Amino acid sequence: MPIDEQFRIQKNHFRGGQGRKRFCIVSGTHGDELEGQYVIFLIAQMIRQHPEHLNGIVDIYPALNPLGIDSIQRGVPAFDLDMNRIFPGNPKGSMVEKVTHDIFKDLRGADMVIDIHSSNMFLREIPQVRISEQTAETLVPYARLLNIDLIWVHQAATVLESTLAHSLNVTGTPVLVAEMGVGMRINHSLCHQLFWGIVNLMHHMGIWKEEVDQSLIQEPIISVGDSVDFLNATTSGIFVTEMHNGRSAIVEAGEKIGEIISPLTGEVLQEVHAPHRGILFTIRAYPVIYEGSLLARIHKL
Repeated sequence: MPIDEQFRIQKNHFRGGQGRKRFCIVSGTHGDELEGQYVIFLIAQMIRQHPEHLNGIVDIYPALNPLGIDSIQRGVPAFDLDMNRIFPGNPKGSMVEKVTHDIFKDLRGADMVIDIHSSNMFLREIPQVRISEQTAETLVPYARLLNIDLIWVHQAATVLESTLAHSLNVTGTPVLVAEMGVGMRINHSLCHQLFWGIVNLMHHMGIWKEEVDQSLIQEPIISVGDSVDFLNATTSGIFVTEMHNGRSAIVEAGEKIGEIISPLTGEVLQEVHAPHRGILFTIRAYPVIYEGSLLARIHKL
C-alpha cells in the first residue's frame, strides 16, 4: 500500500488434544468496534495459561479490518467500503474484495464461528445475538449457551445477505453474531460476560475440557416475530435521557424514555414514551439526532 503501509490480517492458531473440531472467533470487521479485541485477548490468555484443557482447534482473528482500527474508522479507509457488506468477496475484484474472499475461504468449514461486534458510536446495546429466521432452528440452541441477555430472531434485510455471517451460514458453517456495548469503547463487564459464554459453548462442543461454573451462565430472553418496538425521532435536536438499558431495565407502557430538546429556543420538541411494557435493550448513546434517528428498542413483555 502507499507510504509503506500493509494491509495485514493476523490470525493465531491454537491446537491441543485429540479433538478435530475447529472453533473460530473474529472481531474488528468494523474499525470503530473494539469490544471483541478484549474478549479475544481473554480467550487467548486462557488457552496460553491452560493449554491442557484444549481439545481441538481454536483460531482467533482480532482485527479483520486493521486499517479501520488504526484510523478509528468504521469502514476500510481509502476504499469507502463497509467490509461487512461485501462478503463472500471476489477473488478478481478490488483489494478489499480479494481480502474478504480469502477470509471467507479460511473460515468456511469451521464447526463454529463467533463474530463479535460492538454497537456503533450512536447506540448502546445489551449483550445479544442476532439470528435470521432462516437459521434460527440451527443457531438458537448454540446461542442459548453463550451467556448473553437476548437472542433476537429477526427477518433478514436484503443487505444482511452480504455479511460474513450470512455468507458462511448459507454454506453450512454456523456463525453467531454477538453484539454489545457502544462503539469506540470497551466495557469490561460485558466482555467478561461474553467470554464466559464462549468458554461455555466451547465446553459443550467438546473443545474445552474444563466445565464453566453454571452460576456464571444465564438463560437469554428470546425475542421473535414482532416483539420489538422501535422508537424513532420525529424531529431533529438533542436527545436527553436518564434511562439505562439492560436486562433488568423494564419500562412500563407510557413511561417517559427521554425528550428531544432545542438548545436554541429552549423548547422540548418531543417527549419519547414507551408504547408497551418491555425491556429497554437499546438506547441512544450519542445525543445529536435527526428526524428518523433510532432512539431506543424495547422487547415487548
